[in-house]
Amino acid sequence: MQSSKLDATVQPLIAEARRSQIAAILMEAGAVTVGQLQTQFGISPMTARRDLVALEARGSARRTHGGAVLPSIHVPENSFAQRVEVAAEAKLKLAENAFELLRPGETVLLDSSSTAYFLARRIAETGLSVRVLSNSGPVMQVLAGSEHEIELYLLGGKHRRLTGSFVGPSTVRAIREHFVDWFFFSVTGVTARGMLTENDDLEAAVKRAMLDQTNQSVLLVDETKLTTHGRQAIVPLRDVSLVLAESEDPRLRADGVNVRLV
Repeated sequence: MQSSKLDATVQPLIAEARRSQIAAILMEAGAVTVGQLQTQFGISPMTARRDLVALEARGSARRTHGGAVLPSIHVPENSFAQRVEVAAEAKLKLAENAFELLRPGETVLLDSSSTAYFLARRIAETGLSVRVLSNSGPVMQVLAGSEHEIELYLLGGKHRRLTGSFVGPSTVRAIREHFVDWFFFSVTGVTARGMLTENDDLEAAVKRAMLDQTNQSVLLVDETKLTTHGRQAIVPLRDVSLVLAESEDPRLRADGVNVRLV
């Protein structure tokens, strides 16, 4: 009987200690996933979700699909028209440096980021003979409007009016049909521990699929990506082949990541 009473007392204490540790991880990294909590604490998915529910009730976390983020850092998702105006000069520099990596005859995958759109504009202006795949309506529009003949493939699916992108299972299946030389992309933000993030779970899934199908992946990072992050984890920064960055930041060089400043 005494052992039973002891267990009843100890279990809540263990759970509370674990939740304090999870809160500390959130403060440092900005985001956690249920899978990470399972691995780190040896708990079931149900227990991990229960912990996140408790932390959300205290205002220490904001639950997302598959995990949680710090509520104070989460950035609202803006439209494509809004994003293309933010840090435009830096994005132009990043696009120019990305363009210099390309050679005629290569296959290029561009995501739905506004930074990739600037790269698409550069390809359209020069008429570089590359094969381009993208899930971005604005990217396809600028390339289709080029006076040069450029081979284009739209990766269709569910249309997101806010971003002008195509997402969902159909888009992921379309991506799986191709292998590419280069994948150029950006993200909502990078956490303190080097996790790439997006605001939308479907956008995150599309970028994970794109990363799987490329020979060389290039992350394009302006300074705004280092001050906030989204709700959905994509992959760790170490999974990227090359980072083109506007400015120096210690987290970009963690785990031996190849970084070039523009």
